[in-house]
Amino acid sequence: MTPAAHQPPHTPSQSDTSRHDHELRAAARHLGRRRFLTVTGAAAALAFATNLPTAGVASAAELDAAQITENPFTLGVASGDPLSDSVLLWTRLAPSPYQADSGLPAERVTVRWELAHDERFRRVVRRGTTTAHPEFHHAVHVEIGFLEPGRVYYYRFRVGDWISETGRTRTAPNRYGSAAPLAFAAVSCQAYHDGYYTAYRHLAADDVDVVFHLGDYLYEYAVNSVGGNRRYTDRTLPAVFNRETITLEDYRLRYALYKTDPDLRAAQAAHPFVVTWDDHETENNYAGDVDENGNPPEEFLLRRAAAYRAYWENQPLRRPQRPDGPDMKLYRRLQWGSLAQFDILDTRQYRDDQANGDGWQPRTPESEDPSRTLTGATQERWLLDGWQKSRAVWNVVPQQVTFSQRRSTTGSNYTVSMDSWDGYPGSRERLLAGAEAAGVENLVVLTGDVHVGYAFDIKRDFDDRSSRTVGTEIVATSITSGGNGSDKPANWDTYMAANPHMKFYNGRRGYVTVALDPDAARADFKTLTAVTTPGAALTTVASFVTEAGDPGLKPA
Repeated sequence: MTPAAHQPPHTPSQSDTSRHDHELRAAARHLGRRRFLTVTGAAAALAFATNLPTAGVASAAELDAAQITENPFTLGVASGDPLSDSVLLWTRLAPSPYQADSGLPAERVTVRWELAHDERFRRVVRRGTTTAHPEFHHAVHVEIGFLEPGRVYYYRFRVGDWISETGRTRTAPNRYGSAAPLAFAAVSCQAYHDGYYTAYRHLAADDVDVVFHLGDYLYEYAVNSVGGNRRYTDRTLPAVFNRETITLEDYRLRYALYKTDPDLRAAQAAHPFVVTWDDHETENNYAGDVDENGNPPEEFLLRRAAAYRAYWENQPLRRPQRPDGPDMKLYRRLQWGSLAQFDILDTRQYRDDQANGDGWQPRTPESEDPSRTLTGATQERWLLDGWQKSRAVWNVVPQQVTFSQRRSTTGSNYTVSMDSWDGYPGSRERLLAGAEAAGVENLVVLTGDVHVGYAFDIKRDFDDRSSRTVGTEIVATSITSGGNGSDKPANWDTYMAANPHMKFYNGRRGYVTVALDPDAARADFKTLTAVTTPGAALTTVASFVTEAGDPGLKPA
């Protein structure tokens, strides 16, 4: 990200900041770092910091659903992480989404669900009940197994007499079956205050099988009463949004603001989502337990615990991803038949701190230290082992920050981003060597973060322009972050000259779709003319193909 893209558009009031700081400092004083990082200590710290009960979910009484007099499905429905025999369904009950309690008492609510072959629910496949617990802010995660592979399903929820909107999801093909074609979208960076989610309205109608969200689903920055650059004239947003998110209540309310957007709701109801976070779901450019402002790690880990819990509550994630205090195992692997293996990474939670003070800097011995890691050793080994065992035609890595080298200028005094893989070249080299050792021929890296669309040839050695191409990187531009943007940003000519492996660069908002089959991958970059006004048209501005067994992007 450029520094300008990370600047908050509004500043929270001094009273809000003081209150949040007092809460976190009071919690941190009770816990040393060593105790906090134990399982028991992390759970106790989270309970202390967020007023969550430690006795467990059985302590809550059950609410009579007849007492819910307003629609509880204001945040919509979603599904995620499709497997060949299973789907994961999500909703969260919130009759009053902009209230801290979402309009519900701290009581359990019974939720009924249905899964059908048709959207009118005449052929119901499975139905059942689950419980929305107040400890998880009445979020619902339903994992339904023993389903047919490669099939579309429709789902909905009921609470009392209330019925949710209908969602559409699907299972993945049989892992050992044929390499059936796949179409997916990649999206990222959706700052609410930067504009309208028009791209999501178009994506809801697009013919894709699954959507990969590559991070910055949420921004911690304040949103003023007119929604920032949305400049509302028909509504006034509550003052609770006009502050930075720090506490669990803050993060929960911010998800409610984002998820009440009708275009986002439409996209998440239309397609299964596979999500991973970047920095803003917690705080700008954090690295492991190091925050942006140099606060004590034990303080930041309390904030991270709150952010991670709210993320789990508001995303369609399976049980293994449920957080434990400030820790959440988000990296995971999905298969799409024999066609593709998706290794979803987390490049925030385990990374070393950014070198050279972060930002765009010259390469130095600190940044070039080969021991530096962006993924952490455990995740890195998991990825390399997964490539060794992969039998898929395509190995796709959805992750957050730019993988390929980006030099700022053609001269020898160029700088690179310390927050991206350029700031961790030893980590990148280990992955490229591991892919080579595993015989990975068709590597595709999916990236978000930078608010522009890029297409790169991944070079085995980026410092050698004659080095062979070993894969493709597709960078999805933002949904809104950065405002309207432009087709050719001011540094377009410089970037294209300084980075010959960069085959495409566009600064508009939108998303990218990728069509995979056994022979080729086709990427279509789709952009909007504006996001500060609703309803803009969508245009495919560029298309590229990379052929299986012959890495390298060619215009389609």
